[in-house]
Amino acid sequence: MNRIIGILFAIIVLVSCNSQKVYSDFDISYSKSGGYAPVYENLLIKGNNAHYSFEGQGKKHKQDFKISDEDLKKINQILSQNNFRRIQEDHKKLYDNITTSVNIKKGPNEGSKTDASLIMPNFQTNWNNILQAFEELINNNVKKQ
Repeated sequence: MNRIIGILFAIIVLVSCNSQKVYSDFDISYSKSGGYAPVYENLLIKGNNAHYSFEGQGKKHKQDFKISDEDLKKINQILSQNNFRRIQEDHKKLYDNITTSVNIKKGPNEGSKTDASLIMPNFQTNWNNILQAFEELINNNVKKQ
């Protein structure tokens, strides 16, 4: 009996660890979270595979889809053109704000930026251009319910 319980426990642990892999194994991520009525939106890209999830406003949505090489190239071009690595974050404290984060794990634009404490004013246009590119990618590929 103890052996069966041990085996079941091991299976549960393996399945739960594997289900979180999608959230840690990515090349590019875009995420939005927070606010008075919390919203959680994630776009994770690994190669040409993308995982999208949204939770908030009484809705839940998850979807996996393929991203074309052209779309990946466009994202990387926009990151480069808007000097992603040089964007400076402000250090003011903000509360109950919807925060957007972009993480790039490989390539010439490797880095991590967030507007949790806002973006310095002279980089705000660059940041907005980058966010717009990700939102456009989501809108063109995700079938929202």
